[in-house]
Amino acid sequence: MKRSSWAIPYALFLVVFVLLPLILVVVYAFQDSMGRFTLGNITKFFTDRDTLSTFAVSLEVALENTLLCILLGYPAAWILANRKLNRSAVTIVLFILPMWVNALMRTLATAELFNMLGVTLGKGTLLFGMVYDYLPFMIYPIYNILDKMDKSYAEAAADLGARPGTVFWKVTVPLSMPGVASGVLMVFMPTVSTFAISEFLTNNKIKLFGTIIQENINSSMWNYGAALALVMLVIIGLSSLLSGGEKEEMQGGLI
Repeated sequence: MKRSSWAIPYALFLVVFVLLPLILVVVYAFQDSMGRFTLGNITKFFTDRDTLSTFAVSLEVALENTLLCILLGYPAAWILANRKLNRSAVTIVLFILPMWVNALMRTLATAELFNMLGVTLGKGTLLFGMVYDYLPFMIYPIYNILDKMDKSYAEAAADLGARPGTVFWKVTVPLSMPGVASGVLMVFMPTVSTFAISEFLTNNKIKLFGTIIQENINSSMWNYGAALALVMLVIIGLSSLLSGGEKEEMQGGLI
């Protein structure tokens, strides 16, 4: 048996569970309820004020969540990668432990804690839950870059008289930007498209873009729901391409 034959099951999996669903999304997005071709579902997204308002709120929440994750995640990643401050692999495992628990269970538990403490559910609790769920996705890309970073750059800067703060901002931070870019992509886009976290941590007071897609699908409005999902896929694809281009530019600049 050829080695390439081992790839057949994976190819079939990709076709059935990735390619086929994407094709169905595209087909439904450009059809009306009678199965006829139409651009109405796409144009409705750009003309429906409620949908655009929800999309704007989603972008706002995603931006705030991403900034909070960077502010909390970068120092954590730097400490984890610093051999002088972190000498045990156990600390790294502690950051992984929450990811072993189902995200929905974590969200339900967080909502129950807020209810027990009498905290009013709203945007504050939503951001808390978002940061709690997505912070590891910001920490580990940055940690991987910092951990594998060539320490000779920082040592050379220090030998030339640069202070620790200058070394950090002029050497460490620029070299770690590819990790930050990966973390931003892994946090920002899922935040825009999620719905369960906002539903449980705000009692559905704040709707995100994923909630609109879910409501349309549950209401059997498959065509418009598919169009919204397609818009989301296009945004994710463009973000991935831009992120990849930025990484290449950073690496080229360093070389």
